[in-house]
Amino acid sequence: MVMGRTILGMVVGTVVMFLTIMGIEAIGHLAYPPPPGLDPTNPEHEAAFARFVLELPAMGKVVLALAWVAGAFTGGLAAAKIARHQNAAAVFVALVVMSGVVAMIVRGPHTTWLAAAGLLLPIPAALLAARLVHRPKLLPKL
Repeated sequence: MVMGRTILGMVVGTVVMFLTIMGIEAIGHLAYPPPPGLDPTNPEHEAAFARFVLELPAMGKVVLALAWVAGAFTGGLAAAKIARHQNAAAVFVALVVMSGVVAMIVRGPHTTWLAAAGLLLPIPAALLAARLVHRPKLLPKL
């Protein structure tokens, strides 16, 4: 039962993380819209997508980094609220965020600070979230 709750926490946390990142990125696209017709999922548009991200103004990159960190935090919070192994579930969500960041870095060039933020901040954000919902283990009564 303990492992089941942890796995459920990881799944729910990952869903919450994706929704958070998608929501913040959607808001960012309102301020910094991609070129018309650009489909980031289309392999033929990889060069255009890489150029778009590279030419994104600094504030647009801050929004992107904020989306990653907020996704790790909210997903880690949801995972930790459900899971018995709170830190493990929260870190799992952060690792999913980081794998997405690595995929973005591999697809095309990114500014160094954006890549560093995407790789260094998700785990501390998720662990902070887990700390906020930490349930101390109760000692057995004698």
